[in-house]
Amino acid sequence: MQRRTPAYIVCSPQARAGVTTVARLFGDYFQNQRREFIGFDTDPHETPFASRFPREARVTNLSVIQGQISLFDRLLVNDETPKIVDVWNRSFKHFFAIVREVGFIEEARRLSVEPIILYVADETTSSLESALQINRQWPDLTLVIVNNEGAAPMGAEVHDILARYPSEHDLQIPPLDPIVQKIIERPGFSLSRFMLAPPTDMSIVVRTALRVWINRNFAQFQSFELRMTMSDTPFLS
Repeated sequence: MQRRTPAYIVCSPQARAGVTTVARLFGDYFQNQRREFIGFDTDPHETPFASRFPREARVTNLSVIQGQISLFDRLLVNDETPKIVDVWNRSFKHFFAIVREVGFIEEARRLSVEPIILYVADETTSSLESALQINRQWPDLTLVIVNNEGAAPMGAEVHDILARYPSEHDLQIPPLDPIVQKIIERPGFSLSRFMLAPPTDMSIVVRTALRVWINRNFAQFQSFELRMTMSDTPFLS
């Protein structure tokens, strides 16, 4: 039996919330497993996600019809190849307006495509309200709350803030030391290639810290995928 094709929609209405970091981690997770994926970068100006994956990701301008067609029609293809959409914060409202207007969620389900919202949370009330609106609009949609501690730290009230978000699933992206963070932000630096062959000129301390960080994130993604697979199997659900 053909499996449902996952469409990971990584988003936040806020700038600098760490959306591209999460999308990038998922891309490198699939590459580390030697699995293909197709990515979409909805920031047509800086293209932060597509620049990390020039062969896998394409730039999509949602302000024009052609860009909307190239994104949503491709997302609806049930080919078992995971899709990753990096939703630029300036495209956030427009993206979900299109989703609602064209009936994307309903059509995706009909075609055995599973939209999965990876919503990067922060401490603002507006971010919480946007997540609640998505949940009210599509109550049976898989909504995963992501706490990117390095990009949007919530302080001592983190648990209280996250508890207000509507989700049965969550992911925790731990912070990186600033020295390590600067390394992974270098143009052309690939997390999946690092895992295969760490640079010999890199400090052993930095190599260890980065490997631990990557492994922790990849383990979470693998666990989430397993849960989704089990829920997709009739005799296990």
